[in-house]
Amino acid sequence: MSIEIKNVTRRFGDTLALDNISLELGENKIYGLLGNNGAGKSTLLNIITDRLPASSGSVLLDGANVCGNDAALGKMFLVGEANMFPDDMRVKSALNAAAMFYPGFDRAYAEHVAAQFGLPLKKKITALSTGYGSIFRLVLGLSVNTQWVFFDEPVLGLDAQHRDLFYRLLLEKYASDPCSVVVSTHLIAEIANLIEETVIIGNGRILQQGATEDLLAAAYTVSGPAAAVEAYASGRERISENLLGGLKTVCLRGTPDDSLPEGLEVGKLNLQDYFINLMEEEIRK
Repeated sequence: MSIEIKNVTRRFGDTLALDNISLELGENKIYGLLGNNGAGKSTLLNIITDRLPASSGSVLLDGANVCGNDAALGKMFLVGEANMFPDDMRVKSALNAAAMFYPGFDRAYAEHVAAQFGLPLKKKITALSTGYGSIFRLVLGLSVNTQWVFFDEPVLGLDAQHRDLFYRLLLEKYASDPCSVVVSTHLIAEIANLIEETVIIGNGRILQQGATEDLLAAAYTVSGPAAAVEAYASGRERISENLLGGLKTVCLRGTPDDSLPEGLEVGKLNLQDYFINLMEEEIRK
């Protein structure tokens, strides 16, 4: 089972939000969709789930176009900022409605998760705070049991305790009932250990994609006296560089040599550092 995004472009007037994006998402993996504000992450997720039409291109689920395809769309669920329920509906009624529209929705589990977050079931959805509005949508996403779940900035307005609870519940749910999960987030350091596959988007284009472990293994940093670092980095592909006084750090593609000149240190990148360095490289282009 896979989702294929084929040559998808989306324009909003003169603004090019997505620029001929092609991407394939496989089954039973946790993906991280990473990018700065305005990179096109939300637009892409809304097109995948048919909440927004593409200007050109197509999205296929198991070879079938998702546009207007109720069978395909019933296998996907998007947790976004938009409230898809009537303004006067209460949380408990919304859970009942979700159970009607999604046959796999686990009503008992939803109430169990809501209790862990302290989500008031009798309150109107529109009366919830920003944080509890996010929690309400997380409860739906964790309980819906579709084959594909997309989380767009899922922890917006949540405190550290509730963010940690969401990450733990997501892992538990994934371990007990594997599905395909795509998480779009700015909080890269918090979710890095969950992400099996990483997709980095910038200015409407896919900049990097692949197994997170492989991406991080394909870059490294070298630090030390500026002249020595510069001599080592000469002729190598640079991602970014920083100079502080007489010390320099360069991020390079590839793998380090077995032995380095004396005085230089090699460092590994975590996912957040990799993302930041890649964004710096894009700015310089």
